[in-house]
This record gives sequence, structure tokens and C-alpha cells, in this order.
Amino acid sequence: MRAELKANFLIRNTGDIRNINLAPGQRYLIYRAHMRVLEDLPARAFAVVFDKRRHPGWAPRAVFDTCWETLLQRLAVTSRKENVTFVVSHDEGENDAVRRWVRRSRRYLTAGSAFGPGRLLNPAPLLVDDPIPRKSHQSFFVQMADLVAYAAFRAVVPPGPRISKICPESMWDEIGTATHKAVSQLRPRSRPGIVLR
Repeated sequence: MRAELKANFLIRNTGDIRNINLAPGQRYLIYRAHMRVLEDLPARAFAVVFDKRRHPGWAPRAVFDTCWETLLQRLAVTSRKENVTFVVSHDEGENDAVRRWVRRSRRYLTAGSAFGPGRLLNPAPLLVDDPIPRKSHQSFFVQMADLVAYAAFRAVVPPGPRISKICPESMWDEIGTATHKAVSQLRPRSRPGIVLR
């Protein structure tokens, strides 16, 4: 099966679901069902949202670097606290840049101190291999990550009336107990499980 599901397809009724011609209410139910299934997998989800309204003029590379650094910081801390190894699997594109970040994070990764000025050394020694790029139509987890990321974005940047019929601000809350709240609890700036930059 090659069919894939992405937030963009559900919002615009395009891609592999276009020929089915689903109504907005049906696409909403599909989106919500995907968010709710995370706790049954079992899985945990969190997201890094970069709000460009708060940082006008940032270069795309700076946004990319900030998001990947933030993601890897949260994964490194979680892996150390839970004593689990992890590997990064991502959607194809920017493969070299992602590989550089992952390799660097094994030996040198910093994080701001939550209790004062300065930065702390926070490498990710439990990161076991180079990142694995995947074509999204070949990975249900990459497709799920796309849906989770868009729901987090809409929890921070409210959608317009048309989009809110499929992915309202409250879609993030449908993840329920699968939300990995620890990543944002020291400095909550958004909903639990969303790290806002």
C-alpha cells in the first residue's frame, strides 16, 4: 500500500484522499482518530513549534537549527532520565543537515539553564546511530509525526474558520495521556507537550 496521510491532505482534501472526496467533518474524524490512537500504540508525542510571529526576520537556517537543537535536547534528557537508547527517524529532505545535528549532539549539545543564566553541556550519548531518513509514504510513524506537528502548530497559531473544521486548536488535546508533558513543564509557554520557541 502506497497511500499516505498528511495534515495537508486532510486540510485541503488533496493527495491520496482526493478521489474519495471526504467532507470536512469526515476529515476531522480521521484526524482526531489518528491523534487518539497514540495512547493505544503505546507512544508518546511532543512537538517543537517555532512561532515566527515572535521572531520576525529569522533566517530559515536559524529556524531549522533552533528546532533541531531543541528536539535533540528534549530527546537527550528523556533518554538519560529513563535510561533508554533512541534513534532519530525523519522525513526525507535536509538529510545532511539533520545528520550533522544528530552526530554533533552525541558529543556536544548544550541547553539553557532553567534556574539561572548560562548554558549546560547536555550531550546525547544514548543516541545509537545516524538518523534514518524515510519517505513519508513508506512510514506510518513519519505520517503520524506530520499530523502531530500540524496539530501542535494549530494549538499555538489558531486556524481560520475553514481549517478549524478539520484541525481546530483543540486537536492537540486529543493526544491525551500520550502527551509527553515532561519536555515543557519547567517553562510552560504553551500547552503541555509543546515546546514553544
